[in-house]
Amino acid sequence: MSEHGKLNYVELPSKNLHETKAFFKQAFGWSFVDYGPAYSAFSGQGLDGGFFKSDLCSSTENGAALLIFFSTDLEATLEKVALAGGDITKPIYPFPGGRRFHFVEPSGNEFAVWSDVGA
Repeated sequence: MSEHGKLNYVELPSKNLHETKAFFKQAFGWSFVDYGPAYSAFSGQGLDGGFFKSDLCSSTENGAALLIFFSTDLEATLEKVALAGGDITKPIYPFPGGRRFHFVEPSGNEFAVWSDVGA
Protein backbone atom coordinates (compact mmCIF):
# COMPACT_ATOMS: atom_id res chain seq x y z
CA MET A 1 0.00 0.00 0.00
CA SER A 2 1.30 3.42 -0.89
CA GLU A 3 1.92 5.71 2.06
CA HIS A 4 2.27 9.49 1.98
CA GLY A 5 5.90 10.58 2.27
CA LYS A 6 7.33 7.04 1.99
CA LEU A 7 9.58 5.64 -0.72
CA ASN A 8 7.36 3.87 -3.21
CA TYR A 9 9.11 3.28 -6.52
CA VAL A 10 12.58 3.27 -8.04
CA GLU A 11 13.56 3.64 -11.68
CA LEU A 12 16.91 2.40 -12.94
CA PRO A 13 18.70 2.68 -16.28
CA SER A 14 19.35 -0.34 -18.47
CA LYS A 15 21.65 -0.50 -21.48
CA ASN A 16 19.98 -3.77 -22.51
CA LEU A 17 16.50 -4.43 -21.11
CA HIS A 18 16.46 -8.03 -22.33
CA GLU A 19 19.71 -8.90 -20.51
CA THR A 20 18.69 -6.99 -17.37
CA LYS A 21 15.33 -8.78 -17.18
CA ALA A 22 16.92 -12.19 -17.84
CA PHE A 23 19.48 -11.59 -15.08
CA PHE A 24 16.91 -10.62 -12.42
CA LYS A 25 14.58 -13.47 -13.44
CA GLN A 26 17.39 -16.02 -13.06
CA ALA A 27 19.14 -14.59 -10.00
CA PHE A 28 16.14 -13.44 -7.94
CA GLY A 29 13.01 -14.89 -9.57
CA TRP A 30 11.59 -11.52 -10.61
CA SER A 31 8.87 -11.07 -13.21
CA PHE A 32 8.34 -8.03 -15.38
CA VAL A 33 5.60 -6.14 -17.19
CA ASP A 34 6.73 -4.36 -20.34
CA TYR A 35 5.39 -0.90 -21.15
CA GLY A 36 6.63 -0.50 -24.69
CA PRO A 37 10.11 -1.32 -25.95
CA ALA A 38 11.95 1.06 -23.61
CA TYR A 39 10.47 0.35 -20.14
CA SER A 40 9.88 -2.73 -18.01
CA ALA A 41 8.40 -2.71 -14.48
CA PHE A 42 8.77 -5.06 -11.52
CA SER A 43 6.77 -5.31 -8.31
CA GLY A 44 6.65 -7.26 -5.08
CA GLN A 45 10.40 -7.05 -4.51
CA GLY A 46 10.42 -4.92 -1.36
CA LEU A 47 10.27 -1.76 -3.47
CA ASP A 48 8.44 -1.61 -6.80
CA GLY A 49 10.16 -0.09 -9.78
CA GLY A 50 11.26 -0.39 -13.34
CA PHE A 51 14.11 -0.27 -15.80
CA PHE A 52 14.24 2.28 -18.60
CA LYS A 53 16.37 2.07 -21.75
CA SER A 54 19.47 4.22 -21.29
CA ASP A 55 23.14 4.32 -22.19
CA LEU A 56 23.90 5.22 -18.56
CA CYS A 57 24.19 2.96 -15.52
CA SER A 58 23.82 3.33 -11.75
CA SER A 59 27.12 3.14 -9.86
CA THR A 60 28.27 4.43 -6.48
CA GLU A 61 31.47 5.47 -8.25
CA ASN A 62 29.33 8.03 -10.09
CA GLY A 63 27.48 9.09 -6.93
CA ALA A 64 24.38 6.92 -7.38
CA ALA A 65 22.49 5.41 -4.48
CA LEU A 66 23.29 1.76 -3.76
CA LEU A 67 20.28 -0.56 -3.63
CA ILE A 68 20.96 -3.49 -1.29
CA PHE A 69 19.21 -6.86 -1.19
CA PHE A 70 18.87 -8.95 1.99
CA SER A 71 19.75 -12.66 2.02
CA THR A 72 19.50 -15.39 4.64
CA ASP A 73 22.16 -17.37 2.72
CA LEU A 74 24.79 -14.99 1.38
CA GLU A 75 26.98 -17.65 -0.25
CA ALA A 76 24.05 -19.19 -2.14
CA THR A 77 22.89 -15.76 -3.31
CA LEU A 78 26.40 -14.89 -4.50
CA GLU A 79 26.47 -18.14 -6.48
CA LYS A 80 23.06 -17.42 -8.09
CA VAL A 81 24.15 -13.87 -8.98
CA ALA A 82 27.37 -15.14 -10.58
CA LEU A 83 25.60 -17.96 -12.47
CA ALA A 84 23.06 -15.45 -13.83
CA GLY A 85 25.88 -13.33 -15.29
CA GLY A 86 26.49 -10.85 -12.48
CA ASP A 87 30.03 -9.56 -12.05
CA ILE A 88 31.07 -9.82 -8.38
CA THR A 89 32.95 -6.57 -7.80
CA LYS A 90 33.47 -6.96 -4.03
CA PRO A 91 33.52 -10.52 -2.65
CA ILE A 92 31.84 -11.25 0.68
CA TYR A 93 33.31 -9.12 3.44
CA PRO A 94 32.33 -8.34 7.04
CA PHE A 95 31.04 -4.96 8.16
CA PRO A 96 29.54 -3.86 11.50
CA GLY A 97 26.25 -5.75 11.75
CA GLY A 98 26.77 -8.35 9.06
CA ARG A 99 28.46 -9.40 5.83
CA ARG A 100 27.89 -8.34 2.23
CA PHE A 101 29.07 -8.43 -1.36
CA HIS A 102 28.68 -6.09 -4.33
CA PHE A 103 27.87 -6.99 -7.92
CA VAL A 104 27.16 -5.41 -11.28
CA GLU A 105 24.33 -6.77 -13.41
CA PRO A 106 24.77 -7.14 -17.21
CA SER A 107 23.69 -3.53 -17.96
CA GLY A 108 26.31 -2.11 -15.57
CA ASN A 109 24.14 -1.24 -12.55
CA GLU A 110 25.77 -1.81 -9.17
CA PHE A 111 23.92 -3.54 -6.32
CA ALA A 112 24.88 -5.20 -3.04
CA VAL A 113 23.56 -8.09 -0.97
CA TRP A 114 23.88 -8.25 2.81
CA SER A 115 23.11 -10.70 5.59
CA ASP A 116 23.14 -10.63 9.34
CA VAL A 117 23.41 -14.45 9.34
CA GLY A 118 26.93 -15.62 10.19
CA ALA A 119 27.98 -12.11 11.17
